[in-house]
Amino acid sequence: MKRLHGLYVITDTRLIPDAQLNAAVEQAIAGGARVVQYRDKRDDASHRHVQAEALANLCRARGTVFIINDDPALAAAVRADGVHLGRDDGDIAAARALLGPDAVIGVSCYNQLERAQAAAAAGADYVAFGSFFPSSVKPNAVRAVPELLREAKAHLPVPLAAIGGITSANGAALIAAGADLLAVISDVFGHDDVRAAAQRIAQLFPKYT
Repeated sequence: MKRLHGLYVITDTRLIPDAQLNAAVEQAIAGGARVVQYRDKRDDASHRHVQAEALANLCRARGTVFIINDDPALAAAVRADGVHLGRDDGDIAAARALLGPDAVIGVSCYNQLERAQAAAAAGADYVAFGSFFPSSVKPNAVRAVPELLREAKAHLPVPLAAIGGITSANGAALIAAGADLLAVISDVFGHDDVRAAAQRIAQLFPKYT
């Protein structure tokens, strides 16, 4: 199992033009991203496959964990490291059966410790909580508080990801509360200098290298 710690970047087609996607992700990795999630909600399966395969190859070459959002079949098709599952994206057992014992399976747990405990018991490799701050990507997302990370750290054996409005200015408090991963979209890919933006967040982690 690859170690899950540090900056976790998530692509967003509203912020990154298709022609710039690979270059933007490569710059994020150069800036210290340790995990990349491909997230594209457009209903064009062939286009998504092409993009995901290119990113899978890039991340494999850079030694970076590559996760597909919501789609275990696509993750299997491009040999991604794993998949991230939301509330309506199928269960962990089905994803594990498709992707194998070494796949990284993450689960969105919003502000619910009980959901995270159930996910960990079912074999999730990490759980994600949020939104911790107002988010332009998901403005109506439920809100979580840092105390939830402290409580989860005391009760869960898996890494914790924090998501939602996270920036270089507010991320350190979530790491201090127990976040192993900071999942970021806008404060990395919303900047002209993606590498520098990624580095500002990656350097918040005490063990940044």
